[in-house]
Amino acid sequence: MSNIIRGRVWKFGDNINTDVIAPGKYLKLSNQEMAQHVMEGIDPELPRKIKPGDIIVGGDNFGCGSSRETAPAAIKYAGVGAVVARFFARIFFRNAINLGLPVLECPQAHKIHQGDELEIELETGLIKNLTQGTQYQATRLPLHIMEIVTSGGLVPYLEQEIKKTRT
Repeated sequence: MSNIIRGRVWKFGDNINTDVIAPGKYLKLSNQEMAQHVMEGIDPELPRKIKPGDIIVGGDNFGCGSSRETAPAAIKYAGVGAVVARFFARIFFRNAINLGLPVLECPQAHKIHQGDELEIELETGLIKNLTQGTQYQATRLPLHIMEIVTSGGLVPYLEQEIKKTRT
C-alpha cells in the first residue's frame, strides 16, 4: 500500500452507523458482493460511482452501531482508499485498522466538501485539499498501527512477522 492516497471525496454526515454502511440484509454476502451495497441507504448509486482510491469523509461518530466488521470491509472492497472523519466509533476504527483500511481523525473534516480532490500522506496525517488549496492535520497513526495498515491488515502483518522470526 502506498503512503499517499489521492481521490475524490464522498461526503457523509454525523452518526453514520454500520447498518447504513453495510446493510444487515446483505450480511451473508461475500465482502466483494457486500461492497456493491455500501452506503446503499444513503446513496444507492455510490458503489457504481466510486473510483479506486476515492475517499469517504464523515463527521462525528462515523461507524457507530454494531461491531460488524463487514462495514469497513464493504468500504475497503468498494475501492475506497481511506476514510476521514472528525471522530470514529472505536470498534469501527479498530476493525478498519485490522482490515488495512486507513482511517484518519481530522477535526477539520467538516471543511471538506463533496467532490473535493484530496491527497493524504498517511505517515504524517497531512490532508491536502487540492480543490480548495487548503491543508488539514489528521491525528497521526502510531507506527505500529501504520505497519498493520500498510501491510494490508492484521492477518498479513502477523504473517510477515512470523516469517521474520523463522528466518
